[in-house]
Amino acid sequence: MSLALETQTFTILALVAAGLMVLVTGGVVYLTAAEWRDRRRRKNAEEPVKRRRK
Repeated sequence: MSLALETQTFTILALVAAGLMVLVTGGVVYLTAAEWRDRRRRKNAEEPVKRRRK
């Protein structure tokens, strides 16, 4: 392999790795936000039930 082709290959692999890291990080952030939103929604849905029982 020539030096130029080797450098280009490593550059492409580094860009693919960075893109995958961004994708995975975005997925984790999305799932965390969705869980937080659902937990808040469940908590708000339970509060009126507690008030009716009193």
